[in-house]
Amino acid sequence: MQLLTIGAFARAARLTSKALRLYDEVGLLPPAAVDPESGYRFYDPRQLARARLIAQLRRIGMPLADIRTVCDLEPGAAAEALTAYWQQVTADTADRAQHVARLVEQLSRKDATMSASTPTLTMRYAVRCDPGQARASNEDVAYAGDRLLAVADGTRGAGAAASAAAVDALKALELADRPAVDLLAMLAATVDDVDRAVRATGSGDNPPATTLTALLRRGSQLALVHVGDTRVYLLRGGELAQLTQDHTWVQNQIEYGKLRPDQAAVHPQRALLTRALGGSSRPVEADLALRTALAGDRYLLCSDGLSAVVSRADLHGALAGDGEPEAAVQRLIELAYAAGAPDNIACVVADIVVE
Repeated sequence: MQLLTIGAFARAARLTSKALRLYDEVGLLPPAAVDPESGYRFYDPRQLARARLIAQLRRIGMPLADIRTVCDLEPGAAAEALTAYWQQVTADTADRAQHVARLVEQLSRKDATMSASTPTLTMRYAVRCDPGQARASNEDVAYAGDRLLAVADGTRGAGAAASAAAVDALKALELADRPAVDLLAMLAATVDDVDRAVRATGSGDNPPATTLTALLRRGSQLALVHVGDTRVYLLRGGELAQLTQDHTWVQNQIEYGKLRPDQAAVHPQRALLTRALGGSSRPVEADLALRTALAGDRYLLCSDGLSAVVSRADLHGALAGDGEPEAAVQRLIELAYAAGAPDNIACVVADIVVE
């Protein structure tokens, strides 16, 4: 079998030559042959499966020592080792989240003692969930309350029940009498429960899946959980920022340098998800973050029925306009319909205001 140069092998494995040299140095993926004069590395095409597995494990942050162990196991044992690793990561993340949240609260408390008064923040919000022009059913869910904002976009035909189950599973956190320091830990501990709730809505012939993006609030602290391609935007000081990253195939291609954002926006596979609740038998990986809200912030949570058809500039214009959240939501829905509204539209706009 003809050997591949390090460059050709790197492209086929979606790795860099630098990464391959590192994996050779640590004994994780030695080349099949090395030119004795030039030192140039050559690889057997049969090594691609191991290389791609290494790339996938590195993408979830697994250390090289653990990767060596997993790669040397049979598939079933490797799956068990990966599950055990991710359970430990989840536990460690929840523990660190508690430490970070406590530190944030301590620093916020110190800042409060330095000011004459500390304003109490609350939210004003509006929510809309519209079927759009081209869909007979609505598989999106949008929810807003004093402590929870959420959007979910169901897929695979069983999406309406899946997205509703995901949001309903989070609503219990609204009632939890827990301090702000526990917000992120609460969300991290709830992700698996939400995933199970989504799975319970389907059958073997029609497995459910849904995205979920939500903000849980206590005072000025906002905990974010995100899976899929629903999004959160923040308008602060006149600038619009996207706080989430899409878990989609085209976003991966952008990161690999294989697609430009403008190409991804019109690609036929732009809606193909790489992460979703209920989407696989593996433990779900959710993005988690803790943010401090400021008076004057405006948050937008939406499904791709809005973000995929309305430009960022138009989103900014609609959110930056004067008026209450209800007026902003109405402008956003109108923009989606002006663009054809080919998909369901879930939309939540929330303002952080002084009580």
